[in-house]
Parts: sequence; structure tokens; C-alpha cells
Amino acid sequence: MTQNKVSIKQFFNYFIAAVTGKQTNFTTGSIRKAIFMLSVPMILEMLMESIFALVDIAYVSRVSVNAVATIGLTESVITLVYAIAIGLSMAATALVARRIGEKDVEGAKKSAVQAIFLGVLVAVVIGVVGFLYAEEILALMGAEQDLIDEGHGYTQLLIGGNITIVLLFLINAIFRGAGNASIAMWTLILSNGLNIILDPIFIFGWGPIPEYGVMGAAIATNIGRGTAVLFQLSILFFGWSRIKIAFKDIVLNIKVMTNLIKVSIGGIAQFLIGTSSWVFLMRMMSEFGSEVLAGYTIAIRVILFTLMPAWGMSNAAATLVGQNLGAKQPERAEKSVWITGRYNAYFMFAISLIYFFFAKDIISWFNTTPDVLKYGSLCLQVVAVGYVFYGYGLVVPQAFNGSGDTKTPTKINFIAFWLFQLPFAYTVAIIFDFGAVGVFWAITLAEVLLAVLAIFWFKKGDWKKVKV
Repeated sequence: MTQNKVSIKQFFNYFIAAVTGKQTNFTTGSIRKAIFMLSVPMILEMLMESIFALVDIAYVSRVSVNAVATIGLTESVITLVYAIAIGLSMAATALVARRIGEKDVEGAKKSAVQAIFLGVLVAVVIGVVGFLYAEEILALMGAEQDLIDEGHGYTQLLIGGNITIVLLFLINAIFRGAGNASIAMWTLILSNGLNIILDPIFIFGWGPIPEYGVMGAAIATNIGRGTAVLFQLSILFFGWSRIKIAFKDIVLNIKVMTNLIKVSIGGIAQFLIGTSSWVFLMRMMSEFGSEVLAGYTIAIRVILFTLMPAWGMSNAAATLVGQNLGAKQPERAEKSVWITGRYNAYFMFAISLIYFFFAKDIISWFNTTPDVLKYGSLCLQVVAVGYVFYGYGLVVPQAFNGSGDTKTPTKINFIAFWLFQLPFAYTVAIIFDFGAVGVFWAITLAEVLLAVLAIFWFKKGDWKKVKV
């Protein structure tokens, strides 16, 4: 009993230390404690992101089926922006974590500044294209004219304001690499807390603010993310993070920029492969009508609710790998990955049981239209079959990325998504006429294949020799 009380007290103390960011060096001491200290703020950060996604879709579901479908089509395109943001973020985390592990804080600062430069440049180019060609983008994705008329404003604002997405990902990746995961967590809480509050105000109208419908969701999102980016920058320049940037540091460094681009190209390619596959799957789903597409969109939002915390734990593995390789401790880095992967698999298995047995109840919280309910719940059940594999499939590729080896996960994604998932989905869903269920099984089997390939290559150990 006494021991139990001590354990509870110790857990509470560790939890407080984790969310307040009191520990930033994870190259010594207990690996399990290090995983806990990094994972807690990262899981809470991603949980907040996924809660917003669910709240957002719940509000928009009250507008129309077309509004839900608009979000599905737009976000399948915006995932290409996420690919670039995450690719740059992986490079930033790897370089910053490696420099921190080497006790080179000045080098970490240089990497951070160049990452922000690169992110702003890319985001501006994408934003201009997205703002000017929103209707054409929706049409290309297979949207019908009434959907384009109702939803193009959402697409225009979300892609046009993508700089908030890119910088939010990128600066949080810098914080994580430095071991300041709690700052990234509080940033997301601010961003998504504002989104949740502002969503109904701009979607349905309140006081002097008119009713914007689905476009209101994009307005709320941009305000929430933009405010969080300002918060991030204030911490980087004036705050308490391990990396503190002065105005004299804002200079272009060709050597560091080149190294960053070299590492990020693999990360960007890796996620472009995955997200472009996602775009093609969404395009296939549009063939089955707006209600099926809406069911799929809701199911994916629900799935992301649990994938985000699991992604948070995988980010912890990336930081542990980067810092421990920088400290010349590859065996500790490897052990951290296996322990994190096991914990993630336990979590995903528990969630899969909930999805499998309560799929219809979960989807009905958002929409009760018969076809929306049918295909949304079917998607949840099929995807849940492979959830245990997803636990390792998220952690192990992130471990490669944390080491600076972004090429191996790119190869794995190419095999799993382009050589397997897309041909399988098209063949089963379209050619053999199994419809949406063929797409659902393609998602599950591709993720299982990805996990198996990642574990196989990780065990070979070449990632331990990567220099960044």
C-alpha cells in the first residue's frame, strides 16, 4: 500500500515535470522516464489537435453534407502542405536534437533559423497558388459544382493561409528537438483552444459577426494557428526555451541551409508519397457520392483522434534517437525505440477494440444519415484491424527520421503506398467493384506492410552511422 502511494506520488511528480518542461536532456538516466517525460507533453499536444479535428467536423456536420465533403477534399490536398511542413520539421528536429546531444547550442540555433527561413519561402508560394486556384483544385478532386460553390471559400482561406500550418509544425519541431516538448504542447493548446471557441462563432454567426458556414471554420483555424505562431516566436526571441534566438542570429547560413535541405528532401519526399496517396484515395472515394465521402471523412477524423497521440509518442522516439546519437550512445537510442514502440502498440490495441465494437455509435455522434453512418462505421472497423501494427509503424519510421536518415522511410513509404496501396485500392474498389470497402482494406494492409518493412530495416542498424 505504501509502495503504491509512493508510485502514485512519483507519477504525479513526473507528470508535472513533463508538462512544465523541467527536463530537456535525455541522454542519461532511465529510458522509461525519458520516454514518459517526452511523451506526455507530445501526446497532450497531439490529443489537443485531434480534439479540435473532431469538434470542427461536429460543427460543420450541422451545416450540410457538402460542407463535410468539402473539408475532406480540401484536407486531402492540404496534406501535401503537411508533407512539406512535416518533412522540414523532421529535418529541424534531427539537426537540433543532434546539436543538443553534442552540447552545441549555437549550432542548434543556426539550424532553427534556417529552418524558419525555408518554411516561410515554401509557404508563401503554396499560399498564392491555393488562394488563386481554390475552385480549380476542388474540381480536380472530383467535386460537383454545388459543392464547389458552397465550399471554395474554405479551400481558398485554408490553403492561402498555410504559412500558419508550416510555421506551427516547424517551430514546434525545433522545441521538440531541443527537448522543450512542453512548449510545443502549450502552443497547440493555445491554437486549438482558440479554434474550438471561434469555430461556432464564425460558422453560425454571433453578434456582429455574420454566418460564414463552412468558410467560417477556415477563418477560425487561421486565427487560432496565427496566434499560436506569434506565441512561438515570442518564446524563441524572448522566452524560456533552451534555444533563444537574437536578432543578430537572423542571417542566411548557406552551409547550414544546405545541410537542412539535404536532410529535409528525404522527409518531404517521404510524406509527399504518403499524402499524395491519400489524395488519390480521396479522389477514388468521391466516385461513390457525397454521403459515402462524408462518412469516410468523419471516420478519418475519428481515426486521427487516436493516431495523433500515438504520433506524439513517435515524436518522443525521434528526439531520443537524435539526442542519444549526438551523445554517442547508439545502443541507448535503439532501446528507446523498442520500448516506445511497445507502449504505442498497447495503446493502439486498446483503441482498436473500441472502434471495432462501437463504430456505429461513434459515427452517429456526428451524423445519422444512413449511408454516412454505414460507410463511416465500416471504415472504422476495417482500419481497426491493423491498429497494433500502426503502433510500430509510427514509431520506427520516426526513429529513422530522428537519426537524420530520411531516405529509408521514403523507400518504405514508396513500397507501401505507391506500389501496394494505390494499385490494390483501385483494383479492388473500382475494377472488381467492391466500392469503398476496397479503399478501406487498402489503407489497413498498406499500414501493416509499412510496419513490417520498417522493423526489418531498423534491425539492420545502418541508421546508427548517419552523420548530420
